[in-house]
Amino acid sequence: MEEQENKGTNETKNGKVVLLIVIAIIAIALIVTGIVFAINANKPKSNVQITSAEDMQNLINNVYSGVNVQLPPSLNTQVIDVNNADILKAYTGLSSNENIDAVVASEPMIGSQAYSFVLVKVKDGADADSIAKEMSENVNTAKWICVAADKLYATSVDNLAVLVMASDEWATPVYNKVKEILGAHNEEYTKTNREQIPDGGSVAL
Repeated sequence: MEEQENKGTNETKNGKVVLLIVIAIIAIALIVTGIVFAINANKPKSNVQITSAEDMQNLINNVYSGVNVQLPPSLNTQVIDVNNADILKAYTGLSSNENIDAVVASEPMIGSQAYSFVLVKVKDGADADSIAKEMSENVNTAKWICVAADKLYATSVDNLAVLVMASDEWATPVYNKVKEILGAHNEEYTKTNREQIPDGGSVAL
């Protein structure tokens, strides 16, 4: 009889332990969910919804119609083949298309002008900010014949990463306009490849 009572007591204790473990797991899950929700709630949200390459092309056209500077002639906006590793690398600096859904780039058809405006749509769940950072660090700012981009800007919002690199007279107004149209952005990454020297010329860094 005493053995049965002890067995019943142990089973009760074990049941309580299991219940406490289940409650703890639920509490942790709720806390984690709350943290994730708070982080997502605090992330900036764009005024522009990007669902396709066509949306990206329209965004570029809207930027161009809003800037008050003379941009390079013969600008060609095109959808980039993300399955071609060499082309993807040349336009974005990205070494993998794993998290990339679409890329649209606008560059002059004349290869001796340093200007590139690139939009990258990331896949659902991918981090657009890390893509923007990778582009800023790895894209070749001197990929053109005899010329290099003086200024590089990169940022992201929602599922979109943005890269602009050109001379400062083009890069800065284009970048500022795209930020204005998007209405919000995450971390900004910048790079200056040339600095002014006293005689008015420039020197590569």
